[in-house]
Amino acid sequence: MYRLLRLFRSNKGDEFAETAIAMPVIVLITIALLNLTMAGFASVNANNAANYGARVGSVNQQGPAGTAYEAALQSISYAKIGDYSVSVTGGGFPGAQISVQVDWSVPNLMGGLLSFVGGNSLGADLAGSAVSVFRQEGW
Repeated sequence: MYRLLRLFRSNKGDEFAETAIAMPVIVLITIALLNLTMAGFASVNANNAANYGARVGSVNQQGPAGTAYEAALQSISYAKIGDYSVSVTGGGFPGAQISVQVDWSVPNLMGGLLSFVGGNSLGADLAGSAVSVFRQEGW
């Protein structure tokens, strides 16, 4: 009788079952956190580049749009994660608004897994943009 009770109290297979259930969840959470971290890092880099471009462009009397563009590109050149593009619009006369827009994108690591839950964005990148506006100086 004692042997029979000891056989039922053995938990050797429980640890494997717990690991088999918990491990995929932990891996998915880790991938999602990594994905969100990369997107946040790229967003902060784009915001900083747009603000830096606007700050440098706002104090330049000759060619503020070109100066803002170059400053934003210079700021983005230090970012190692993500793909960025810079565009500058507006200006041309004193007091005109000039906007510096920095678009960013990072790969979506969860894109391939979304098809298992009904998603259809296979391989779509996470993307966003940052805009900073300044007025052209001069009189």
